[in-house]
Amino acid sequence: MTTQETQTSAGPAILDFPTGFVWGAATSAYQIEGAVSADGRGTSIWDTFVSRPGRVLNGEHADLAVDHYHRYRDDVKLMAELGLKAYRFSVSWPRIQPDGKGRINQSGLDFYRRLTDELLDHGVDPWLTLYHWDLPQALEEAGGWPSRDTALRFADYAATMHDALGDRVRHWSTVNEPWCAAFLGYASGEHAPGRREPAQAVRAAHHLNLAHGLAVRAMRAQGKDTQIGGCVNLYAITPETGSPADLDAARRIDGLQNRFFLDALLKGRYPQDVLEDLRAVGELDFIRDGDMETISAPLDLLLVNYYSRFTVSGTPGGAASAAAAPTDSGSPWVGSEHVSFVNAGRPVTSMGWEIDDSGLLEILTWVAREYPAIPMVISENGAAFDDELTAEDAVHDGDRLAYFDAHLGACHAAIMAGVPLRGYFAWSLMDNFEWAWGYGKRFGLVYVDRETLRRIPKDSALWYAETIKAGGLRVPAE
Repeated sequence: MTTQETQTSAGPAILDFPTGFVWGAATSAYQIEGAVSADGRGTSIWDTFVSRPGRVLNGEHADLAVDHYHRYRDDVKLMAELGLKAYRFSVSWPRIQPDGKGRINQSGLDFYRRLTDELLDHGVDPWLTLYHWDLPQALEEAGGWPSRDTALRFADYAATMHDALGDRVRHWSTVNEPWCAAFLGYASGEHAPGRREPAQAVRAAHHLNLAHGLAVRAMRAQGKDTQIGGCVNLYAITPETGSPADLDAARRIDGLQNRFFLDALLKGRYPQDVLEDLRAVGELDFIRDGDMETISAPLDLLLVNYYSRFTVSGTPGGAASAAAAPTDSGSPWVGSEHVSFVNAGRPVTSMGWEIDDSGLLEILTWVAREYPAIPMVISENGAAFDDELTAEDAVHDGDRLAYFDAHLGACHAAIMAGVPLRGYFAWSLMDNFEWAWGYGKRFGLVYVDRETLRRIPKDSALWYAETIKAGGLRVPAE
């Protein structure tokens, strides 16, 4: 596939993306569905987490979220009107297996069948993610992700979903951002289940990787014509200075955030330096013979989530980054708690995350250079800003539009550099429940009125629709 710059009949030059490039948007089940007690759905760790005082900003919860469970037909119609070619969504595990094992809840399975059929009827390709952090509470009570048995239960669940929908859903991913599930869930406590147990977080990280590998094996065994990928959230990492302490800090954070997961999935091993860092909190005897072979089962795709760059210092208490947890939490950086995250002076989103599209190009070219060749897709990329709805029912989110434009420009540059990038999913389709931040942070292409749940496409959504229609980015006039 090749890209080029073309002149359109309307005049502006277009940075063309390859034929067949996937233009999509993404969501996750717990953030949008609501209906947490409907039709036999079981309790998830997030249902339990949000019920505890002080866990979520302003005491907000996702019992209703944006009611996608009941409004999915209108939401799919909106996707089609925006010209989306693909939609990445996740399945609520407790909606399928209320206890995380055993009995299948047919009503829950039927919901995802209806959603899939609705997408296909509107010409939108479904991309299904099996796990986006909503572990059945019963499995957490049995040990959660630090327990090896949870990985085995996940493989059973994956096989159930793949058997039910593998004839209509072609693209599958296993665990979304295992770093977050492990280290925000079990080390810092910022995310469900809210535990602060560093040694258990390391076990959880390995078992999340193992769950991925076991699920790939289980789905492959069914012999269906599907493409399966793993999903990681990657950051460009920069030391604040060239001092040995800062260089070591960059090595540590790159190791735990990026290489621990990429090396496991694509090279069948954990980085030795990261294992040494982690031994400071406990033995690693939970990594069993054969695990790494299972984890590194061949993949069709690597899904990459990218939001920002980290600038780090090995000096504790250095210049603090603007990004912070919304509620009281510990450090997720197991074995490297002394590392400081530094605000390097770039513009930031309302999350406090620095905006740096060059980091996306850096990450994509690094993965292509350092790891075995694999097609890649940007499965999440987006920004939260303080959007306001005008009296004319418009949202003029120029900052978000510029964010998408710059990051898609980085994607184009990566493709021109030879990176096998096959698609891009904007995060998120619509404003939703932003985990411990509640509803105060808006990431959506589509504005959701909190009082009425009415959906209003923002300027960025209209721009994205035009970009998809053109098959590329308009080049600014010189």
